[in-house]
This record gives sequence, C-alpha cells and structure tokens, in this order.
Amino acid sequence: MKRIVKLIFVLGVVLSISACEKSPGEGGNATIVGSVWVEDYNSTFTDLLGEYAAMEEDVYIVYGDNVGYDDKTETDYLGNYRFNYLRPGKYTIFVYSKDSTMSTINGETVVLKEVEITESNQVLTVPQIIIFK
Repeated sequence: MKRIVKLIFVLGVVLSISACEKSPGEGGNATIVGSVWVEDYNSTFTDLLGEYAAMEEDVYIVYGDNVGYDDKTETDYLGNYRFNYLRPGKYTIFVYSKDSTMSTINGETVVLKEVEITESNQVLTVPQIIIFK
C-alpha cells in the first residue's frame, strides 16, 4: 500500500512539473524585433523601380508549431516591427510579398524567418525581411 501511495505521489509531482512548462507565446518578457524592406519592380520583374522601408506592412507571428498566425503587427514608417511579451520558444515571422517567380495563382508568396527565443528577457533581432512590390 505504501508503495502505491509513493508511486501516486511521484507521478503527481512529475505531471505537475511537466504541466508548468509553458509553450511559446504571450506571457513572457522577451521581445522579437526586425524590419521589412521593399524592392519595387515592374510587372515582369525585369526593372528595379525603387527600394524603401516597408511602411504600414502587416507582419505576422506564429507561436511554436501552431497552424495559422497567432498575432500580427504593422511596420512603422522605417519598416520596423516588434512583438513584445513573449516566452522562450520557437517562432515564425512572415510577411506577404509579390511572387517574383510569377508561379502562384494570386501573385503572392510568403517570406518567412524562423527564430528561437532562448532566454526570458531576450530581445531577438530577426534578419531583415525583403519583399517585392
């Protein structure tokens, strides 16, 4: 009987510890920052018309292995974005871009960056995302 009680106690401790693990997402103190840059081409992608910071561009974040995006923000006038209050874990950042291969039906593609926050107070800078317009 004592063995069963001990086994139940140990099992309860193990389950409570594993339940305390927090998955990626909101509720932490880490931050992801980055910027988006636009390369503006003509309709056949043969001539570069200009380059500039992507102002008011939607940037999406996916927490861990979730399907679909979990949050989005908009770039400022310098093309910068920020996601605050994140926990350690893996994240995917993505932005929609014109498809330079012209192989998609709607003419758009996704440019994504996969990153990982490893510390609770980390400020993680994502490499610049370049999109086509």
